[in-house]
Amino acid sequence: MRFAPSELMTMAIAAGEKARFLAPPNPWVGALVVSAAGVIVAEGHTQVPGESHAEVEALRRAGDAARGATMVVTLEPCCHVGRTGPCVEAIIAAGVARVIVGTLDPDSRASGQGIERLRAAGVEVEVGVEGDLVRAQLASYIWHRVTGRPYVVVKFASTLDGIVAMADGSSQWITGPEARRDAHVLRAQSQAVLVGAGTVRSDDPSLTARLDDIVVEPLRVVLGRAPEEAKVRPCLEMSGDLGHVLDELGGLDVLQLLVEGGPTTTSAFIAAGLVNHVVWYQAPAFAGAQGTRGALQLLQTPTIDALRRGRVVDVRRIGEDIRIDVEV
Repeated sequence: MRFAPSELMTMAIAAGEKARFLAPPNPWVGALVVSAAGVIVAEGHTQVPGESHAEVEALRRAGDAARGATMVVTLEPCCHVGRTGPCVEAIIAAGVARVIVGTLDPDSRASGQGIERLRAAGVEVEVGVEGDLVRAQLASYIWHRVTGRPYVVVKFASTLDGIVAMADGSSQWITGPEARRDAHVLRAQSQAVLVGAGTVRSDDPSLTARLDDIVVEPLRVVLGRAPEEAKVRPCLEMSGDLGHVLDELGGLDVLQLLVEGGPTTTSAFIAAGLVNHVVWYQAPAFAGAQGTRGALQLLQTPTIDALRRGRVVDVRRIGEDIRIDVEV
């Protein structure tokens, strides 16, 4: 059975997802080696920094079968020397005849140059197959390479009427265990998690990602000063202009920043126009406004023309709750 290029790229995207927790600050790339007869002979994904990129991993597994084959790779192969050697040279040396690429690498050291090197060596190259899907998967990497700042994801967990804390201040747990586990996956996908000092004082979160028997520890960032005995320690304490905070975190190779703060912190990020993506978990419950705290109760919107609008990109049920993803 021969697969269409779009089908092969979808498989490469799935392979890249296996590197989501491993690869950062490198991109989580997937690659396939497909024989002239249309048989997938190898799959690879980016390993931890300093080890093989997806292309080299797939070539290693393919061995001699790579000669004359097609490589399908989500992101343009690198052509510069970093922690590892250039992937384009490995592709050329392996005798690959054709390369299908999902999207160009926005990194200034690579963008377009990998494609040029492959073509100069006589390798046929096709670019842009399922490019939108690849760019969605690599959104935080691409944003960081273009802006130097992290891709900012804000996470809420609320009742259907947007309440995050009850009249007595209690908030654990509004959503069910399935949604909470999903939120831990979101933490693990982020290189840093940020909360305000008020959230640390009221909830004392550890901000680790607990996935079955695996504990992932992103950089923990507190706006303000965390109490000395807080579970969040060791943490990075920051203050001042939020844009400068993002600049500093981008310089620390934080590709994706997850903001989990309370209404003060989340309202400030949205008001400043610094949010790329919102993940909103809603429980089928109602709390009312009397004495409770709304997720964005400090966000001011004086007129309908000032309403902040986004684009819904996904809605799904998780356990008894709903997850809504919005690009803003």
